[in-house]
Amino acid sequence: MTEPASAPLDTQHGDDLAELLGHMTSRWDDERRQLARQLHDSLGSSMTALSMHLGLLAKKLPDDQALQDRSAQMKQLLMNIINTNRDMQLALWNDKLEFLGVKAAIAEAVSAFGEANGAITARASLPDDDSAYSSAQNVALLRCVEEGLQNVARHAGATQVDVILDDDGDQVMLTVADNGAGPGDAQIGMLEHHGLRMLLARARYLGGTLTLGAAPEGGAMLRMTLPLAAPGGA
Repeated sequence: MTEPASAPLDTQHGDDLAELLGHMTSRWDDERRQLARQLHDSLGSSMTALSMHLGLLAKKLPDDQALQDRSAQMKQLLMNIINTNRDMQLALWNDKLEFLGVKAAIAEAVSAFGEANGAITARASLPDDDSAYSSAQNVALLRCVEEGLQNVARHAGATQVDVILDDDGDQVMLTVADNGAGPGDAQIGMLEHHGLRMLLARARYLGGTLTLGAAPEGGAMLRMTLPLAAPGGA
């Protein structure tokens, strides 16, 4: 089968710019990780303790319906804050990436996307083994999944999306393919899309490539390919 045409992204910019952007994204990742941990260790633990204290106080309240209702409202408000804090932590940094590996993080991202977008069938095809990619490679692969799925939800008009992770021992390839409207002018679309430009910088920083093109059966296909011995993958 003939490989579908795809556009290498942002070829007009030099390797020096890609190196700079790649280094910046790596530093941003470190800051996001630290901030997520601070939210967990400080705000998260404080909110959990406050919830426990509120529960104990609620048991000591007199049998007054107005007080009981107010206590229930406070408990619900606190739970909303706790859930928002957890969502913020996840948006900043996915702990599963560090503790369970990129396969688990990708599987969760695809599953969550399917639940949030019921009209789109989301499937993940992952290797049996969880290879030991570098931290920078894991982040880049997960960001590619997240960016690809966001674009499917916003622009594709698709009913199906497949996320495929392949590893041949020399390189790892992450593909997000949908059956929607197609990529249009892939090269121009990439140049105008901030998220994809930064994703390209990640790929180049790690010695890899990022392409956007038509999927074999219609729709769009976003693909990141990284050599397993990546220059920025420490």
